[in-house]
Amino acid sequence: MTDIGNTEAYEIRPALPADFIALLKPRVMSLVVFTALVGMLAAPGSVDPVLGIISIFAIALGAGAAGALNMWYDADIDAKMSRTAKRPIPAKRLHAKDALAFGMFLSLISVMMLAASANYFAAGFLAFTIFFYVVIYSMGLKRRTPQNIVIGGAAGAFPPMIGWAVATGGVDINAFILFAIIMLWTPPHFWALALYKRSDYASAGIPMMPVVKGAKSTRLQIFIYAILLTATVSLPVFTGLGGVVYAITAIISGAMFLLLSYRVLSSRAGDDPGDAKADLYAVKRGDKAARNLFAFSIIYLFVIFAALLVEHGFGAYVSLPFAIFQGAL
Repeated sequence: MTDIGNTEAYEIRPALPADFIALLKPRVMSLVVFTALVGMLAAPGSVDPVLGIISIFAIALGAGAAGALNMWYDADIDAKMSRTAKRPIPAKRLHAKDALAFGMFLSLISVMMLAASANYFAAGFLAFTIFFYVVIYSMGLKRRTPQNIVIGGAAGAFPPMIGWAVATGGVDINAFILFAIIMLWTPPHFWALALYKRSDYASAGIPMMPVVKGAKSTRLQIFIYAILLTATVSLPVFTGLGGVVYAITAIISGAMFLLLSYRVLSSRAGDDPGDAKADLYAVKRGDKAARNLFAFSIIYLFVIFAALLVEHGFGAYVSLPFAIFQGAL
């Protein structure tokens, strides 16, 4: 855990706005905003455009708050990993105590803003999500179990449910399906990265699956999760949440995800710990299958949710004859 009282070597220069922006984990925030927006637009009913924009902004602030608090707590292990060593706190561009205060302030503001623009259920859900990511995942799971990503992935899977709650004041089966898609996507996505960055996680003492159970076991689990994921991605077609555009997207992208996952299963990715200081995408020949899956997994999640956005946000929804539940319309 970060020693927030340690100020040694932090007097290089005053913190810049860019350092506080980095605390928000902008790339993670963009995914949160996107999936929350899709959840809000795909939900039944309508949302006032102005209140909807304010609500999405509040969710974005909540995601940024969780990111800042995560960086505060994980600064010690971030300093040991090449992938995270340049973050503001381990790079000594920002005091840890400032990150803590910033994260706590944004948490309060984001929850209050969502309560005012949407409803108390959505606001409470956002507060719980921040708590889950910081306390349950960062403090409780990340350093203790190889199932950290499996359970902790729930934090990243909650945003579309929060967006759904903004529109409806609650959640239903389709909101849970969106949650399940991201929940099942998280392990193969992060374990693919962990396969070719194994030494990075090992040096930081993080019990990621390849470090604890070995590369072979991880490759098998990635493939199993890929099967479960693609099966779950098909569910909106049957519930009526996804239409023709979604069905075509799910079939094509799902086939590609399964193919890349099978290539990981058939490879020797992760057998050699590799160079912890190597660039994120510059990997050895034997690890390319894992790198390719990691890169495509980001695209995969985006196109799945983009298909729902096109259908429900831009009026391109065409129902399928075998949909058994039309609650999203």
